[in-house]
Amino acid sequence: MTVRVYIGLGSNLEDPVAQVLEAVEELEMIPDSIMVSRSSLYRGKPMGPADQPDYVNAVVAMDTLLSAANFLQELTRIEDLQGRARDGEKWGPRIIDLDLLMYGKQKINTPDLTVPHPGMHERDFVIIPLSELAGDVNVPGQGRLTSLINKCENHSLRKLVTA
Repeated sequence: MTVRVYIGLGSNLEDPVAQVLEAVEELEMIPDSIMVSRSSLYRGKPMGPADQPDYVNAVVAMDTLLSAANFLQELTRIEDLQGRARDGEKWGPRIIDLDLLMYGKQKINTPDLTVPHPGMHERDFVIIPLSELAGDVNVPGQGRLTSLINKCENHSLRKLVTA
């Protein structure tokens, strides 16, 4: 039985648009999974230190037969493939960042994975692109997406026009 998953993508280094699009291509090759849709690309200010470039973000919807843990391993593999440095800096610059936002309607809390992704309900760069794909989905433990959007501050998020 397939599970609908949503993945947040973000980059602010080395041509962020190209990095996000490359990650989308890699996501399409995850075994036992199929790409359902991709949101628009958005540019926004970084959450962390202000002395870094703007981020480009998107959300992808996929259906998968993989467990949440195995799907997370695939996301980590893609980040590694694109040269993601894991230096421990929270909210610092990233060549690519892939977050498992939702895994079906499940709530998961293990040392390696928390789903729904913590803090996603406060991040316009996650919930606005997610709403393009999921409408007014209920985010387990956080509420309906339209309600979350109404509560979220807009951090100058701008939709990008891409080919």
